Amino acid sequence: MEQITTIHTNREHRVPPPEKPRHFALSRTTDRVLQILLRGDLARLRAESVAEELGMSSTTLRRRLRADHTCYQFLLDRSRQYRCEQQLRQAWLPGKCLADELGYLEVNSFYRAFRRWTGLTYSEYKLRYC
Repeated sequence: MEQITTIHTNREHRVPPPEKPRHFALSRTTDRVLQILLRGDLARLRAESVAEELGMSSTTLRRRLRADHTCYQFLLDRSRQYRCEQQLRQAWLPGKCLADELGYLEVNSFYRAFRRWTGLTYSEYKLRYC
């Protein structure tokens, strides 16, 4: 019986492992790419034009983003998601209009991304929140 008490007491005094960081500090390059994407025309912005605006080659941009454990496509997707959320807070738009505003060439690509972001189809979202 004493052994069980001792084991229990030792468990109470153990220090829990440190929590893993939930985010990484962004490098200057990643932060600048996000700024460009959030203020720019997503239909026209390509990695090459962003790299040019930053004064570097596309290869250098890819390498620096990789050092931050990210890539241009991921940042573009997050920017689209953020701008989509902002738009839907202001006013409801038909999917085709919002897809065009976010730079999607095909509305079905937007609908797939929307479902990935929210877990709902665009029409389900409208019924639930609008």
